[in-house]
Amino acid sequence: MSTNKNAIIRYQALDKCFRNTGKRYYIEDLLEACNNALYEFDYNSEGIKKRQLYDDLRFMKSSQGWSIPLEKKKEGRRVYYRYEDSSFSIKNQPLNENEAEQLKSAMLVLGRFKGLPQFEWVNELIPKLDQTFNLSNQNQEIISFDTNEFLIGAEFISPLFKAIQNQQSLIVTYQSFNSEIEQEITFHPYHLKQYNNRWFIFGKNEGYDNLTNLALDRIKCIEHASLKFDASQIIDFEEYFEDIIGVTKPKDTDVTRIVLRINKELWPYINSKPIHESQSSGGIENHKTLENGFIDITISVVLNYELETKILEHGEKVRVIKPEVLIERIRDRVIKMAKNY
Repeated sequence: MSTNKNAIIRYQALDKCFRNTGKRYYIEDLLEACNNALYEFDYNSEGIKKRQLYDDLRFMKSSQGWSIPLEKKKEGRRVYYRYEDSSFSIKNQPLNENEAEQLKSAMLVLGRFKGLPQFEWVNELIPKLDQTFNLSNQNQEIISFDTNEFLIGAEFISPLFKAIQNQQSLIVTYQSFNSEIEQEITFHPYHLKQYNNRWFIFGKNEGYDNLTNLALDRIKCIEHASLKFDASQIIDFEEYFEDIIGVTKPKDTDVTRIVLRINKELWPYINSKPIHESQSSGGIENHKTLENGFIDITISVVLNYELETKILEHGEKVRVIKPEVLIERIRDRVIKMAKNY
């Protein structure tokens, strides 16, 4: 159980005790109430000690907490705790300073999404929060994303997103890069995917049995279709993308084990940002080859165009060792590239 969740459970238990005017809560009673709440949530909880309880009280009384109006009542040599105002509760209080700062940071991040069609609500929400928490006092931009504000087709993200949610079949007017004419496709949308600053929609093309993906920047218009939505090709897309780089998964292709030789200078970058989640650099013995200026790594993916492009973007610092079919593909593209110069 996370520390934050543990703390919230304790604060709520203490709040309930302080509001209870029918019982006197001494420090031992507060400790028992906190630990009972923790045990109720997690039987494996070890509970807390008095030192943590006193820290919780200090936090709840601070401005970083809720500035609770806590009073200590003496009864002989003992002291019990309760709110000065029994109607007070931390549940009724506005955000504390820590929560406000966390929200401000989150809104600064969300602000980078303004303008994207599926984030229209950000444009409405930020001014309201700005007025309450003074978000605009940060004059300097402190975070940026690799986004394309002039991306063609971005206006289709929102209607496609809603069509997926509502299981609405569509008539998509589409023109591929390889065709000079537009075509109308009866399409059942399943999943939106962004790759390399481009957006793609995956779904069932009425004319084909297999999964189809369309690039949003090639879509001309979208209309609702009267045809019943066909969910027969819906799959686990997280699993679907596990063994590919990019968005292309050629029909009847298997995962291939690929060996790449990485230049010593490039290795720290490939090590910190793997080419694919399956990337492995072997054991200690394999790492010793760095003394010779290289290290061999393996990835297990489907061979596709995006994989070739990913390899070529590193130029001479990456060499394909296996399989032979990928070596041939890369060699052919390098030869064609050389002819341009």
